[in-house]
Amino acid sequence: MVAALSEGTVSARELTECSLHRIAAAQPELNAFRTVRAEAALAEADAADRRLAAGERLPLLGVPLAVKDDMDVTGERTFFGCAGDFPAKTADSEAVRRLRAAGAVIVGKTQTPELGQWPFTEGGAFGATRNPWNPAYTPGGSSGGSAAAVAAGLVPAALGSDGAGSVRIPASWTHLIGVKPQRGRISTWPEPESFHGLTVNGVLARTVADAALLLDAASGPHPEDLHRPALISAVEAARRTPRRLRIALSFAMPFTATPKSLDPEVRSAVERLAGRLESLGHEVVPEDPRYGPIGLTFVPRATSGVRDWVSRVPDAALLDPRTHEAVRTGRILGGLPLRAARRAESVLRRRVGEIFHRFDVVLTPTTATPPLRIGALSGLGAMATDRAMIAACPYAWTWNVLGWPGVNIPAGFTEDGLPVGAQLLGPGDSEPTLLSLAAQVESAEGWAGRWAGEWAEQWAGNCGSR
Repeated sequence: MVAALSEGTVSARELTECSLHRIAAAQPELNAFRTVRAEAALAEADAADRRLAAGERLPLLGVPLAVKDDMDVTGERTFFGCAGDFPAKTADSEAVRRLRAAGAVIVGKTQTPELGQWPFTEGGAFGATRNPWNPAYTPGGSSGGSAAAVAAGLVPAALGSDGAGSVRIPASWTHLIGVKPQRGRISTWPEPESFHGLTVNGVLARTVADAALLLDAASGPHPEDLHRPALISAVEAARRTPRRLRIALSFAMPFTATPKSLDPEVRSAVERLAGRLESLGHEVVPEDPRYGPIGLTFVPRATSGVRDWVSRVPDAALLDPRTHEAVRTGRILGGLPLRAARRAESVLRRRVGEIFHRFDVVLTPTTATPPLRIGALSGLGAMATDRAMIAACPYAWTWNVLGWPGVNIPAGFTEDGLPVGAQLLGPGDSEPTLLSLAAQVESAEGWAGRWAGEWAEQWAGNCGSR
């Protein structure tokens, strides 16, 4: 799109109209969007066309994109998956501001479960968001709306957020690239840090090059951010062939005191991907990080974050009973346990990071299971929901505790045609290594050539060669 806009073979208005048409067609089935900015997006597209005609060029000038509905967009409400009469925002979040500065057209805000708590995108406030690969299944969560929108070709890429795998899990279950960057890489302002440092903003796209372009455009600090990682160029990294890397293949799950097991189809897909990495010249060795008691530090931060957000909801009586249970836990753990959890982070980084003295990258499954069916966790109590989501998604959340980057890459499909993914995990500021490796594997695997069934046909039918 960027190239076509620059060459003048397509206009920003045409691309935006195409995106809005596809959103309208898909919304009754996929339900990817909470807010669609049709009139505002067309006005932004027209402004972009005037700037293009005047010779201006920016990284995303005229490209229609979406953002998750935990990010503020001027004039729109930020529901974050909740019901209620929320006020319209008077300022963009920093990440959205940076997308606008790069020239992007914001077509809408995508669905997320209530306060981003679960790896499925369903709720009483908006219904169920469905997976373009099979609408009987969830696209995952909590960035499920962004994943569904990108996988169905409604937008070329989107921003999401990741507090326990919420970018990587839906990317895995929808055949996308999902980048959880280093904490602070993409600002979470107006939060100096989100969910006590667990949650970061990230990107979902169909290709590594697209993910890198969006990551660079959205990255950068707000003056009052708490975290400022070293500068990188994701676009340059995605264009580089990586050196021969030593990669640890790990299927171990951190201790949670709950039952969980790895689905054989997921394991087989990740093992096949490990073989691909070896064929590309890398060394792959079975080895597990030493996670230790990392789970004890996650719960105080997560539930205290939910408690913080609930204080801003206009009508707490409309919230899911599981949210109220999280708030109660957050009140109990929000004092000394929360402070202890934050202090433990440096110790855990040294413990888990020991593996990077011997390896460059850790390869794990992104999830333990293929996508869950719509409604699989509906009606469960708080504890049963926690146990079920840990069983399905035990691999991603540890990197949120550490604040380090991880990239989901497609690993294959189940016999039923459902996507599954694998994580490339690294230490602090290792996005360049992860992205260059992901791009190399993408070139060998050809992920982007496979679309979600009928949605590929709709893209051709609705938008022609565009």
